[in-house]
Amino acid sequence: MTIDPDKLLAWPFEEVEQTYTVKDAILYALGTGFGHDPVDQGQLPFVFEEAGFKAVPTMAVVLAGPGFWFRNPETGIDWHKILHGEQAIRLHKPLPPSATVTARTRITDILDKGAEKGALIYSERDLIDKTTGNKLATLSSTTFARGNGGFGGNPGPQPKPHTLPDRMPDAVCDLPTLPQSALLYRLSGDPNPLHADPAVATDAGFTAPILHGLCTLGIAGHAVLRSFCKYDTSLFKSLKLRFSSPVYPGETIRTEMWLDGDEVSFRSRALERGVVVLDNGRVEVGAA
Repeated sequence: MTIDPDKLLAWPFEEVEQTYTVKDAILYALGTGFGHDPVDQGQLPFVFEEAGFKAVPTMAVVLAGPGFWFRNPETGIDWHKILHGEQAIRLHKPLPPSATVTARTRITDILDKGAEKGALIYSERDLIDKTTGNKLATLSSTTFARGNGGFGGNPGPQPKPHTLPDRMPDAVCDLPTLPQSALLYRLSGDPNPLHADPAVATDAGFTAPILHGLCTLGIAGHAVLRSFCKYDTSLFKSLKLRFSSPVYPGETIRTEMWLDGDEVSFRSRALERGVVVLDNGRVEVGAA
């Protein structure tokens, strides 16, 4: 399949409006593992509305998204061969406990890595609080379109990933997932059957349904929020990472972290298999 980069750069995304409630925010928190220790007073405000409730910062990634637009045949994208390569979140304000938000996705760049290597599609959207007009977050994503290279476009260079420090981690945080974690997380807006149907997962080459990459991102964000922000969401300013390998629900996610000033570098592993699942991670932490 062939893509037209000019057509994609001008793709007519519609503005998406989404209202989320405290219940939706709690469901996202439960789906990303908050509340696994039900007597942890730090986690309680994310899963219990009477405890000074607040929304998990990484929930921004599931709000007012464009849906699975890659499946539109007019894009020319071979959607069966796409991978979510990178994700970034820039938080301008802490997410309200509930709100109506709007966003419009835009394609910012497309790199042609060659017919054998595929293409990189960069997209971005700003999350706006409809009531106040405040910009809450900017979300940036890189999609690896493995079947769409060789269209004669700009080959790059592509941005270099964040480099992790060459020393022992300053903190390590192990957070469990549940066997039903993917079934919980999909209720926050990603119904892809790859994460629920064993037959679909087997056809895709996996031994069982896999956890959503953005769910793993939320678990790593939890590790940083717990280890360096003491669950104060106003200190969590941004996150960026690369997806390396899938997680199977029920595995433990070990996040190794390095603190340098207001920068936390991290990577995450599926502890039982020793496989790096998130890499080149960076979170900016700072004053409220």
